[in-house]
Amino acid sequence: MPQDKVKDERMWAMLCHLTGLSSYIGVPFGHIIVPLILWLIKKEEYPFVNEQGKESLNFQISMTIYAIVAGILCMVFVGFFLLAAIVIVDLIFVINAAVKANKGEGYHYPLAIKFIQ
Repeated sequence: MPQDKVKDERMWAMLCHLTGLSSYIGVPFGHIIVPLILWLIKKEEYPFVNEQGKESLNFQISMTIYAIVAGILCMVFVGFFLLAAIVIVDLIFVINAAVKANKGEGYHYPLAIKFIQ
């Protein structure tokens, strides 16, 4: 594969991960919608983007479910701590995944439920 195409593949894979943070800048459900759009557009062109896009989507969907459960648990005050932990874990794992994808290394998120195979 030409060097430029490898760089593009890594960049798109990295963006699949980083756009998972878009809900933190005010894009409603952007953490799922934006990576989904990138993955759907580039999955046929780049196998690495296909793999990492699915990983990103599975993780973001899982984090959404965990956040909903933590939100419900806010009624008993435990949820506030869980929500803070979820945000911290999300930030750390997404940044780590983006760095690895930019290096061309695949990243598998811990705690992610495999919705998309």
